Amino acid sequence: MYAIGKNGTAAGRRYVARTFAFMAPYIAINVAAIFGAFDEIYGKPAAWGLALAVSAPVIGQIWATLSLMNESDEFIRALIAKQFVLAAGLAMAIASVWGFGESYAGAFHLPAWLIYPLFWACFGVVAPFVRSSR
Repeated sequence: MYAIGKNGTAAGRRYVARTFAFMAPYIAINVAAIFGAFDEIYGKPAAWGLALAVSAPVIGQIWATLSLMNESDEFIRALIAKQFVLAAGLAMAIASVWGFGESYAGAFHLPAWLIYPLFWACFGVVAPFVRSSR
C-alpha cells in the first residue's frame, strides 16, 4: 500500500494503528494456544468463546482495511479495492482447487481459517502489479 506509515496520510496512520491494535490480541491468543493455555477447554462449549475471541481481531482487521478505503481519496480507494477484489478472487480460486483436491484427489485437509493468511499472501502478490485504478 502507498506510504501508509510515518510519512503517509492520516488515514494510513490510522490503518497502521488499527492493524497493530487488532493483530496484537490475535497473536497473543494464538501464542497462548500454541503453548497449551486453552487445552482444557478443547471440544467443550467454552471453546466457542475462544474461537470467537481469536476471530474478532480478524474481523476487526478487515474492517480496518475497509475503513482505510473509505477514508482515502478516490484513486487510493479504487486502487485498494481493485487489489482487494483480485486478492480475494485468487484466494478463493486457490482454496477451491485445494478443496476439490481434498474431495477428489486425496489431498490432505487444511483448516478453513487458512483462507485469511492466504488472502493476505495473495494481496501481497497482486498489489505490486496493480498500479492503476482502471
